[in-house]
Amino acid sequence: MNTKKNTLYLECNSGISGDMAVAALLDLGADREVLKKALKSIPVKGFRIRISRVKKAGLDVCDFHVILDEAHENHDHDMAYLFGDAHHEEHKHLHGKEHEHLHEEYDDHSKEHNTGHVFHSHHEHRSLSEILHIIEHTEMTKGAKETAARIFKILAEAEAKAHGLPEEKVHFHEVGAVDSIVDIISVAVCLDNLGVAECIVPAICEGTGTIRCQHGIMSVPVPAVVNIVKEHQLKLSITNIIGELVTPTGAAIVAAVKTADTLPESFRIIKTGMGGGKRTYERPSILRAMLIEKLSEPVGDDRISKTDMVNRNDKDVIYKLESNIDDCSGEVLGYVMDRLLEAGARDVHYIPVYMKKNRPAYQLNVICKEEQIPALESIIFSETTTIGIRRQRMERSVLPRRSLEILTEHGNAMVKECRLPDDKGIKYYPEYESVVKLCKTSGKSFLEMYHLIIEQCKAKMSGDVKKETAKKSKVRRLWKRKYEELS
Repeated sequence: MNTKKNTLYLECNSGISGDMAVAALLDLGADREVLKKALKSIPVKGFRIRISRVKKAGLDVCDFHVILDEAHENHDHDMAYLFGDAHHEEHKHLHGKEHEHLHEEYDDHSKEHNTGHVFHSHHEHRSLSEILHIIEHTEMTKGAKETAARIFKILAEAEAKAHGLPEEKVHFHEVGAVDSIVDIISVAVCLDNLGVAECIVPAICEGTGTIRCQHGIMSVPVPAVVNIVKEHQLKLSITNIIGELVTPTGAAIVAAVKTADTLPESFRIIKTGMGGGKRTYERPSILRAMLIEKLSEPVGDDRISKTDMVNRNDKDVIYKLESNIDDCSGEVLGYVMDRLLEAGARDVHYIPVYMKKNRPAYQLNVICKEEQIPALESIIFSETTTIGIRRQRMERSVLPRRSLEILTEHGNAMVKECRLPDDKGIKYYPEYESVVKLCKTSGKSFLEMYHLIIEQCKAKMSGDVKKETAKKSKVRRLWKRKYEELS
């Protein structure tokens, strides 16, 4: 697993499916050998994989293909079956060359990988417990197993709601199919290998029309996708494309890993990956994934003006998630706090309380944005013993702020600059990590270094003001001289 915590941005303008997600993550740099080792250990038979390059709309993209034997083959990529022969012929005419190229790659890589198999289910309709058993007996990290299990649980919940059955009674074909199991386990392994800690998905684009599945002709989006989007508050954008752009597996992946739906105001793209889908529509089926790094605000001559800062979000809306827990150990609660903060929570804290029958307990409070609620609640439910979480929507007043990098005699320090209302001044808050780092290199105490950084900020601000004043004075003198010459 990659120890660095990375931020992933998924651009789902052409929808998302399991194979598209795996291909995009592999194109980002996920280790193929790590993936192949995990797939060889899956206690399921009847498949092999091929990783290749294909052309989509003239672009070179990665393709991940789960090749099933005759006994396990399904119609997931059969356009004639999914949409009817007329639809298939139209798209074959529009995109014939692209489709042919895919099969050339298939022939060239047909012997790339053969899996070892231990266990074979006697039917294709697997229950959630069977799939969780398969995940548990696959060789991958604990984090990857948790991600794969979370994706399948979301799918099971959506299918159960669609069929009006308890989750443990649902035996679903589409999710239980071998290629779906391989796709989801592969996504989990790749995310873990890339060290993805945050995932931003602004929206997922879906098509319209109908599609054929095991239960007959269904409207797009299909019921399972609708249930996942609704339950996990995903942002869905309906396009005029006739066809299914978002599969239940794709929607479940987004629901399981998304931590935010808003990109930072400024960021650096570290790496880009593109994964191609198998279905052919007017819009090329490409999922673009990016590893990004949030950037600090500009400093020095590019300073943000006072007006810009004041006009920023001086009022905001935040949510508090609250739950009383009386049967969790301190170690568990400490781990939960770490997970919540890593997933993007703004703040996490515990308050000692006394519950019914005078039992000592802790009240967990999590501060977050609205789009983070599903992911954070999922962590709380899975990692603690709570069976209920209270939500509270709160308005808050926040000071306009920005991050600065200040040069001191002992090195650089990151500082948060906040402007008080009504032009009553500016406050500086050195970041804890920067203070500690400079304390270790300089030998100074924490408080001494903290105040030294603040003084450096004030001196820089004063110097900037003097420079600006001198610049204005120089301009005034030039205009005065010009005026005198003209007179």
